[in-house]
Amino acid sequence: MNKELLSGKKVLVMGLGRFGGGSDVVNFAHCAGAKVIVTDLASAEQLSDSVRQIQTLDGVEFHLGSHEPTDFEQADVIIANPAVPCDNEFLQIARRAGNLVTSQMNIFFDLCPARIIGITGANGKSTTAALTAHLLKNTISKHIWLSGNIGNQPLLTTIGQISPEDLVVLELSSFQLEQLAEIQRAPSVALLTNLTPNHLDRHGTFANYCAAKENIFKFQQISRDHPAVSVFNVEDKIAAAWFEKYRKDAGRICIGFSADDVSEEIRSVLHLPGRANLSNLAAAMAIARYFGIHDEQIKFCLSEFKALAHRLELVAQINGVSWYNDSKATTPEGATTALNAFEKPTIIIAGGYDKNIPFGELGEKIAQKAKAAILIGATAPKIAEAIRLARGRGTRDEGRRTKIETMTSLADAVQLANRLSEPGDVVLLSPACASYDMFENYEQRGREFAKLVRTLVAEKASSQA
Repeated sequence: MNKELLSGKKVLVMGLGRFGGGSDVVNFAHCAGAKVIVTDLASAEQLSDSVRQIQTLDGVEFHLGSHEPTDFEQADVIIANPAVPCDNEFLQIARRAGNLVTSQMNIFFDLCPARIIGITGANGKSTTAALTAHLLKNTISKHIWLSGNIGNQPLLTTIGQISPEDLVVLELSSFQLEQLAEIQRAPSVALLTNLTPNHLDRHGTFANYCAAKENIFKFQQISRDHPAVSVFNVEDKIAAAWFEKYRKDAGRICIGFSADDVSEEIRSVLHLPGRANLSNLAAAMAIARYFGIHDEQIKFCLSEFKALAHRLELVAQINGVSWYNDSKATTPEGATTALNAFEKPTIIIAGGYDKNIPFGELGEKIAQKAKAAILIGATAPKIAEAIRLARGRGTRDEGRRTKIETMTSLADAVQLANRLSEPGDVVLLSPACASYDMFENYEQRGREFAKLVRTLVAEKASSQA
């Protein structure tokens, strides 16, 4: 893909979305001189924030609320949102018409002059990407860009500012990696945090999900002069198997990491709870060390790193109760990891959109560790049943049986958690599910939780005045 090739062409942006990626694509194509049409199944009202970002661009057409086959037949280039499956019927129409189908990430890989560090996995990839960028930014004399699925910076509208000497850290989803596989591209430095079932509503099977993730290594350019770098979590069964598989390739450097790689000295300055965050740090350190960064440098800058929003983020402490926002935990494994981060009595708020992922192991963990489970959303009955089955197997002493409650809203769940909690407890929003049944995205869910908790703080202050 060459930016100049878009000049004068009809470009159809499929999927404006709510996270800004579609707006970035529209701005890029418009600046390149294309005639841009935006199509999305969502309505203008549902996409109001994204539409507002681009509505002043001259000549951009909006075809919202549905997709029209003629748009896909007549466009020269279709740039598809990652949420659109590669076999989508409308993309098939475009291909049959001989039109180019691509994506934001595919264009970025074609145009980016800098070396790309790609980070993927089922859990922890956002924190690992942020840690990696933080360590690099504070220790080496290169400009470090952080973007991708983490959403920190637009990709395409900043491409002209990136120089060959820079480093780009990208969080990559399984959807984006599927798209990149179509052009057989991958980052020169590729890292896998872990693999557990996710997005089975899209991929169908765990094997298909793993295959999408493996693209980050499968399509790395192998060269004896400029080796590809592949970084694997050797505590993860599949990652460890891939480590053994790929380290035999000539022209590839394979690096393994585990949480145990982090020394006590470095652990002492990490402000993030739980072993999973030690694993995230070990991953980031593996890349940092590859670029020549020493542990003393890592320790020096690490104390300044703060937890990302919605990822085991401490919102407030009220009457000795710590309230954590882990809204980004959209898988059962993510919620299990969050529960493992705390030794204190924990009240978990969980549930949401159903991605067809089993909750058996989460039910076991909640029955084993949680004081109470307050469940919301479409998956509340499934999670409740998983907990009850675990209790029936005697996962926990009968005298300490986990309380199960189902609420119709997050606000009601927060109020109940406040009533059930005692000094020394943790209240943890860690949904184990996507948010789409009740919220636009996990960020809105997390912001609402934080707002509700801060209302409790205000009420406490008022009562003490």
